[in-house]
Amino acid sequence: MIRVVVISGICLYREGLAEMLGRTGVITVAGSAADVGEGLALCGGLDQPPDVILLDTFPADAALRIEEVLDGLPGVPVLALTVPNSEREILAVAEAGIAGFVTLDASVDELVAAIESVARGEALCSPSVAAALIRRLASLARSGHGPSPIGPLTTREREILELIDEGYSNKQIAQRLRIELPTVKNHVHHILVKLGVNRRAEAAALARSSAIRGRPDEALSFGD
Repeated sequence: MIRVVVISGICLYREGLAEMLGRTGVITVAGSAADVGEGLALCGGLDQPPDVILLDTFPADAALRIEEVLDGLPGVPVLALTVPNSEREILAVAEAGIAGFVTLDASVDELVAAIESVARGEALCSPSVAAALIRRLASLARSGHGPSPIGPLTTREREILELIDEGYSNKQIAQRLRIELPTVKNHVHHILVKLGVNRRAEAAALARSSAIRGRPDEALSFGD
């Protein structure tokens, strides 16, 4: 059984999803919450973390809410629900680190398939979402920049990189951003790997270089 937690600000929507998924025979709904803070508190009280977080990303601040979930539950995949068929919004949640997408026109069977796929560690999205990502990659290739070989930094990683550049320690960053110290260390590790460096000082130097700040959208993100 796949254990999921549903997070949505619409009570009827999240309760309806919980009831519907509970009937599938392959999914157990461990709980539902109205917002990310409530969802993280709920997960903290469970015997074990859920296998998948179902996060309603409609109507605004989707990328920020995704990053908040990933900060609070590192390692737990987040499946974005009700993502509008807008390339800008799709690319924004992709950059935030989402594990999968379910758009507004998805069926129940597609939702269940997406949950199962994400729980297996796979990435699954609708043809429209895949098309948006492919078009973005094609656009980058035509512009001569293409995907960065070091990989894109998420919004949170760029925020932490700026604090590193300002001389903040990991502990100070955790206090400043109100996240756990192990989460900061995990982000720093990812930053170093993506930038191809071994030390924080080297990452800070890159943060000040034109290679990053001269073209942030092209080198570090998929966002427009």
